[in-house]
Amino acid sequence: MSGRVLIIDDDERLAAMLRSYLEGRGYSVEHSADGAAGLARLRASRPDAVVLDVMLPDLDGFEVLRRIRAGSQVPVVMLTARGEDTDRIVGLELGADDYLPKPFNPRELVARLAAVLRRGGAAPAEARQLLRFGPLEIDRDERVVRLAGELRPLTGHQFELLWALAESAGRVLSRNQLMERVRGDEFDPLDRSIDVHISRIRAAIEEDPQHPTRIVTVRGAGYVFAASERRG
Repeated sequence: MSGRVLIIDDDERLAAMLRSYLEGRGYSVEHSADGAAGLARLRASRPDAVVLDVMLPDLDGFEVLRRIRAGSQVPVVMLTARGEDTDRIVGLELGADDYLPKPFNPRELVARLAAVLRRGGAAPAEARQLLRFGPLEIDRDERVVRLAGELRPLTGHQFELLWALAESAGRVLSRNQLMERVRGDEFDPLDRSIDVHISRIRAAIEEDPQHPTRIVTVRGAGYVFAASERRG
């Protein structure tokens, strides 16, 4: 089993080693070096699991865990250089899913991550109705769009249009097909309002909306969502 892992640890060498080891086993890895940045990254990228160090330069790991548990049940494996049972017990009581004292074997961390993911703490992207295309993430459950971790504002109709195109990535959809999928009476095929919505979606997700690479117009046919970057 693989997934997206967020490492919150100020030990840059350890984090680099873990990133290399985890990515070599199919995981996607992000890293934050302090608690505040880690919490911000957690909110932005919604990882499948968190590897959290107790000793951090700003908030300690226990406080970070408290804040995570205030709004998320993402699986958390805690790391610490401390060996006392009391730290392990406190971490588990606060909601950590597992606890690993330093130094540790990276293979053991991978095994523990796989175990907490198997226990169902994080639904896979497919179950969450989540589509990813490179840095673009479209989350139907939350009805939000993120580009490189940043929320991109869309109206409800624009989100449904984007989802319809993205889930059919690589296929040309006509305006009528898009209107049927979105089922919005806002759209009038005579005034081509769907083109206006497409233009606003491009402004939100394209690097250069004047030269779009994600939502491409097929003259006389409709629109196609480029599929070359899809993953997840």
